[in-house]
Amino acid sequence: MFSRVTIVASFVRMFGGFDFTEGMAFSKDMPVFGYAHGVPMGGDLISAPDGKTPTFLLAASKDPDGANLDRLQIVKGWADSEGGLHEKVYDVAVSDNREIKDGRATSNVGSTVSLENATYTNTIGDAQFLAFWQDPDFDANVAAFYYVRVIEIPTPRWTAFDELRYGFKMDPEVTRVLQERAYTSPIWYTP
Repeated sequence: MFSRVTIVASFVRMFGGFDFTEGMAFSKDMPVFGYAHGVPMGGDLISAPDGKTPTFLLAASKDPDGANLDRLQIVKGWADSEGGLHEKVYDVAVSDNREIKDGRATSNVGSTVSLENATYTNTIGDAQFLAFWQDPDFDANVAAFYYVRVIEIPTPRWTAFDELRYGFKMDPEVTRVLQERAYTSPIWYTP
């Protein structure tokens, strides 16, 4: 019998503020800095001080029994002056020493999934991310929100387990591999 319960990124933390430094993200006291100098996920940043841009302290770690992490992303949303809604995704941390260029990873993490056995290995990806990020496109006059999305390395989907268990092949268009995700509550910016 096959069963799979996935709890992605057993630990995800996000703080936003205007005075964070990169060193704070990698300190054992990161939560102390986060609460003392900013707001946690679900909080509000109001009116940026002159010349200041929002900065974020981010942390995520994999579930002890789950897959390693592929990447940590910030998703930013805002409305333009005509009321049109926009969203932009920034890769902030990526596993396996891959590079980030113009806010996106330059390559994919790869896959260790064996569809024949409905298995994967944690030989790629990272167990934890700590990161500092500053919005490169910030406009102090535009309301925005920011949230974190953490993505695991590829793992077999329930359809791969069913194929193995019942000994049949599904339609080729059926997805057999997926990348589980975790999301935080947003941090809101109000001018």
